[in-house]
Amino acid sequence: MSKETDKDQKHEDRKGVLHFSLNEKHYEWHQEYITGAEIRQLGNIPIENEIFLAIKRPWKDELIPDNKEVNLARPEVEHFYSKEEHFKVALIVNLKEKSWIEKTITFEQVITLAYGSHDTSGSKGYTVTYDRGPHQNPEGAMDKEDRVFVKNKMIFNVKQTDKS
Repeated sequence: MSKETDKDQKHEDRKGVLHFSLNEKHYEWHQEYITGAEIRQLGNIPIENEIFLAIKRPWKDELIPDNKEVNLARPEVEHFYSKEEHFKVALIVNLKEKSWIEKTITFEQVITLAYGSHDTSGSKGYTVTYDRGPHQNPEGAMDKEDRVFVKNKMIFNVKQTDKS
């Protein structure tokens, strides 16, 4: 069924079957409402992906969380799509707010956020501690090889010392 023809076709057939698409694949549903969780399960969408209901311009597409219900009995066929969740948090590094767009951060990346660069010559030493982290790593200290999960407003304290 093409996008051009689905407008002209009847949305609900005689047996009470409703139609929708997810990532350009067509599905049938036997109830008036469907939840984001049901869409996720049908399309085998990973939990880290978001699901959207495509809306005609000039309006924005609607984010469909797992607990949201969508009425499929409206006049046109609903078109859903999924995409990887956009991740952005603000980290507090040495009392300054820094934007971060990854779900984890390394020891070297924290130092670069704190000082603008990371001295790899061996003449400087670094101590990194963190607090208010996610459940995987709520607080602690980082070593050279470490990578930790981050969350919004997580606090990092970075100290730089000269090695003698």
